Amino acid sequence: MSDLSGVCVPVCTVFDPSGASIDEGRYLAHIDRMLDAKVDIILPCGGTGEFAYLSSDEKKRLIEITGKHIQGKAKMIAQTSAIYLADTINTTQHAADNGADAVMVLPPYFEGPDARGVMSHYEAVAKCSSAPLMVYNIPVHSGFDVTPEMFSALLDIDGIEYIKDSTGDFIRIQELIRTGGKVFNGGDPITYQALVAGCVGCVWGSVNFIPDEAVALFQMVSEGDLSAGAALWEKLIGSQLFVWSHVYNAAVKAAANHRGFDVGDCREPVLPMTDAEAAELFESLKTF
Repeated sequence: MSDLSGVCVPVCTVFDPSGASIDEGRYLAHIDRMLDAKVDIILPCGGTGEFAYLSSDEKKRLIEITGKHIQGKAKMIAQTSAIYLADTINTTQHAADNGADAVMVLPPYFEGPDARGVMSHYEAVAKCSSAPLMVYNIPVHSGFDVTPEMFSALLDIDGIEYIKDSTGDFIRIQELIRTGGKVFNGGDPITYQALVAGCVGCVWGSVNFIPDEAVALFQMVSEGDLSAGAALWEKLIGSQLFVWSHVYNAAVKAAANHRGFDVGDCREPVLPMTDAEAAELFESLKTF
C-alpha cells in the first residue's frame, strides 16, 4: 500500500472562457506549476476541482490525463465519490487503472444512508479497489459526519488507512490522530496546528495559490523548525481565514489568478467574487 504524506493539492479544474469545456492545456500547465514547487500529491476532481460540476466523462478524462502527465513526479489521489455505489466503484476502478496511488471517497450524500449504510459503502468500494482508500469527511457539504469512532471501525477494513478531515475542528483532528489512522488535514485555517499535532499531510485547496509556501511550511514542521513555521503561518493565515469564510472555489481561483496562476473562473452557477470581496482577498495576499 502506498505510504502517502505531505502536501496534496486538490488541483483547480481549468475551463475555457465559456465554461463549457475543460481547457486541458492550461489545466496541465497549472499542474506543472504545482510540480515545480515540489508538491507531493496531485488530486484531480476534488472539491477545489469543482467535481460537483463535472460530468462523469469529464472526471474520468481528468484522472486519465493527470495520471499520464505526472508519472513519477508526484503521487496522485483521485476523488471518485458518487451517490450511487456502482458509480463510485466504476470511477474508483478507472482511477486505479490510470495510476492513482489512492482514491478519496465521500460518504453517499444527499438523503444518504445511516451509519450502517455508510460503512457498507466504504467496505464495498475498498473491496473492489486495488488502490487504498482515503475517507473524505466534510459534513457541512456531505450531510454525514465520519466521527473518530467510525473512522476507528473503518480502519479495520482492508485497504482503508487514511482520512481527510475538513471540519476545520482542531479537537476533531487530535481525536482522529489518536485512532492510529493516517490523517490529512482539510481545514485551511488550522493547517499549521494540524501538522504540528501529527497529521501526516494536508489536502489543501489553497495550495493552488501558495504551492511554494505550502511545501516550505510542511518541511519546516517536518524538520522541527516550529518557530520558522509559525512565522510563515502568520503571513498566510489572513488569506486562509478569507477563503474559508467565503465561496471557497471562487476565492481560491481569484487568489490563484491574482498571483499569476492561470486557472480562470469557476463553472456556473458559481460566480466570480465581487470587486469588494476580491479587494479584501488581495489585501490579505500582500503579507507574503
